[in-house]
Amino acid sequence: MTKADLVKVISENTGIIRKDVAVVVDSFLQSIKDSLGKGHHIEIRGFGTFRLKTRKPRVGRNPKTDERVPVPARTVPTFKFSREFKTSVIDIKTHK
Repeated sequence: MTKADLVKVISENTGIIRKDVAVVVDSFLQSIKDSLGKGHHIEIRGFGTFRLKTRKPRVGRNPKTDERVPVPARTVPTFKFSREFKTSVIDIKTHK
């Protein structure tokens, strides 16, 4: 499902025009980016948590030359689904 598909489904389910739904979806996603950019985490109960994780420096390998290459520490965004969300998805899938 793409963002456009998501906007279409929400619009059909709520009766709100697609243009307005698109603004809300874009604003929601931008809010997540802005909050993570400030170092905060976002917890949506029953869905999951967005947070930043710091990866340790390590020694990698260039696959073409087999040369060892240092990979510096870096911060990456992560998402972890809630247990409730995982359970509901499994329940939906097993009942089909």
